[in-house]
Amino acid sequence: MTAQNRLLSVMSQALYDKLAPGLKRVELQRGACLHEPEEVIQNLYFPLDCVLSITLTLSNGTTAETGLVGKREVIGINALMGGRETTQTTYIVQIPGSAMKIDAQILREEFDRNKDLRDVMLRYTQAFIAQTSQTTACNSLHRLDQRLARWLLEVHDRLDKDELSLTQEFIAEMLGVRRAGVTQTAQQLQSEGLIRYQRGHVHILNRPGLQACACECFLTVKDEYDRLLGTTSGSLP
Repeated sequence: MTAQNRLLSVMSQALYDKLAPGLKRVELQRGACLHEPEEVIQNLYFPLDCVLSITLTLSNGTTAETGLVGKREVIGINALMGGRETTQTTYIVQIPGSAMKIDAQILREEFDRNKDLRDVMLRYTQAFIAQTSQTTACNSLHRLDQRLARWLLEVHDRLDKDELSLTQEFIAEMLGVRRAGVTQTAQQLQSEGLIRYQRGHVHILNRPGLQACACECFLTVKDEYDRLLGTTSGSLP
């Protein structure tokens, strides 16, 4: 039983054994699009060591990230929420790596008849709603340096490594701001000794300092995830 994805790790052995035949480990490449707006969601992905973004593009072409998905989450949860299996959002591979893929129909059928699976997925859904709600407020009310620090911490938490392969252009798109703003803010964080930025790579040098720079949203969302899904593998709180 894999323990690298938080949601899979909190499932009982009996539940995991039911799902195991349908789970397939896949490698996801940077920039790959896993889902386009209006498409039926065919598969769900439980990231192991990759990071996925849920983005929304407005009619004027501007794009912003509305959700971040890593090893403590699953992408495609809409497929379990009734008859509407489409969404206005896009799923993109932000940082490449591996994930466990499962057919949406298999998971939906088990979700309908298995209370243990519903417990895990509904707790996760509640945590994910907290993430998207907090992101909405954060994007409207907090300074860019606070938001960038928070976003880097969110990615760092999902990878457990200090070297993040990220371009400023991509970060700007995820935060819904101009690239020049990200450049200036990254330089500020670098001058404060919190990160080191080199072309296409961000190295986290001082996580406590970065956390002090971030807005309250990082800890608020982290606490909600820990409350609903726990901090260690094995079982739900």
